[in-house]
Amino acid sequence: MPVPRIRPATPTDIADITAIYRPAVVYGTASFEIDPPDEAEMTRRFETVTTAGYPYVVAELDGRVAGYAYANAYRPRPAYRWAVEDSVYVAPELHGRGVGRALLVYLLETCAASGYRQMIAVIGDSAQSASIGLHRSLGFTFSGTVHSVGFKHGRWLDTVIMQRALGDGDLEPPPDHGQ
Repeated sequence: MPVPRIRPATPTDIADITAIYRPAVVYGTASFEIDPPDEAEMTRRFETVTTAGYPYVVAELDGRVAGYAYANAYRPRPAYRWAVEDSVYVAPELHGRGVGRALLVYLLETCAASGYRQMIAVIGDSAQSASIGLHRSLGFTFSGTVHSVGFKHGRWLDTVIMQRALGDGDLEPPPDHGQ
């Protein structure tokens, strides 16, 4: 099986990124959005993440964009600045080919090298066994379930929270730990 090539996303990838995200919104429960955003909105989101200095990448497989991923601030308040939240989406027809794993490994390595100490996964729908299994296989641990927090496709949906330490995690204070 070919290994996905991970590279930084560029504005020219937005059409592919939008097309990959659309089925997750329309048919899936990984995203709690109801209406799929258009390319202009996905461009705005891309610029927000990259302007803030967070990684936003695509995976290429067999010469096409097969998935995308990014890390973003877990929460906006200053004390959370050492924690990031991951988002990973793969084209539905390419699930199970190692694309999501390659993307998440890249995010873990990049965020650790950037000094972040925790990565949080907020997984939409507790039935997302593939996403939960991927995160678990890469060292994430279960932190909790927020029950019935979303309503989509005629049913209540949970979110599963998972967490993984990066670098020194919480063993040492961050370099600029002044209050």
